[in-house]
Amino acid sequence: MGAVTEQFERRFAEMVGARHAIAVANGTAALHLAHRAVGIGPDDEVICPALTFVATANAIVYAGGRPVFADIQGDHNLTVSPASIEERITDKTRAITVVHYAGHPCDMHVILSIAQRYNLHVIEDSAHAPGARIGNRYCGTFGDIGCFSFFANKNMTTAEGGMITTDNDLLARLIRRMRSHGMTSSTLDRHQGHAYSYDVVELGYNYRIDEIRSALGLRQIDNLPRWNARRGELQQRYRDRLSDIDHLFIPFSSPQGEPAHHIFPILLARDIDRRDFMAYLKALGIQTSIHYPPVHLFSHYRRAFGCSEGLLPRTEDVAAREVTLPLYPVMQNEDVDTVCRSVKSYFVRSGMHAGPGRAFSTHP
Repeated sequence: MGAVTEQFERRFAEMVGARHAIAVANGTAALHLAHRAVGIGPDDEVICPALTFVATANAIVYAGGRPVFADIQGDHNLTVSPASIEERITDKTRAITVVHYAGHPCDMHVILSIAQRYNLHVIEDSAHAPGARIGNRYCGTFGDIGCFSFFANKNMTTAEGGMITTDNDLLARLIRRMRSHGMTSSTLDRHQGHAYSYDVVELGYNYRIDEIRSALGLRQIDNLPRWNARRGELQQRYRDRLSDIDHLFIPFSSPQGEPAHHIFPILLARDIDRRDFMAYLKALGIQTSIHYPPVHLFSHYRRAFGCSEGLLPRTEDVAAREVTLPLYPVMQNEDVDTVCRSVKSYFVRSGMHAGPGRAFSTHP
């Protein structure tokens, strides 16, 4: 964490318009530190979505809290539902952790209004959303703390790495200490003569980033606007070419703000065998994936927190039908066309390509 890391943090803070940016080892470390910093501990409840990578919920548990899962808005918008959040607030609720799924901003104005009414902290899992914004305000700057991931498949990457953003000076100082063992001075401080020893004033972690990854991050910041714009062009090409398929639905037709287009999710009709669909595309050399198996149905969360089917009907319905098609900034237009032809050929082969709107019904 030397001069390059400090420059990386300054540049990232400037990019998103945050007062502080604190680079860390990965996105999960960012989420853990965020929940620790706002004081989450035993018996505290944090409301979060289940349609996310498990790290979102794990970080709450690392801090000693209990994740309380809220449902998504529906097929049209896969981000967490503000109404579902408010339904789950109890006298034990201390925070709301949102996820800007697929790079699409959550309904932050409504969520912040809820948080203010109930005096709750807001943490943004912005792993999918560097550069996404609502108006002139960027994801990661709405809540108390924003958390970013720079994993290899993210919109900007340092192979492994993460960033925390906040406008709160006290939280920033606390997070900076906790990322490096709770020490009052860093190795760089002592090397530069600003300190000769240190105290450990609280429990901390080895969540530091290194200079090499920070150097990568600086270059990635320069490329991010162009790459996000290219992702947007590619997703629109997908929409234009897949819109006439009866048994397929594309969420986020009316996005909130300006998305980062991290992934391109589609939803299959309920009568489609997802495994067969994915296997068909794989045989044609097209990789697909699933974002995500719902966290509340993982074995650990069933055992530890008593979760079960039926808890989140919209999340469970969508998670059983979601398929993620390839999307990355060096993808060519012809690559998208190849994927779309292959998707259409699956339905033609199955005798189901009947035109838009007749077989697909969305979840209420």
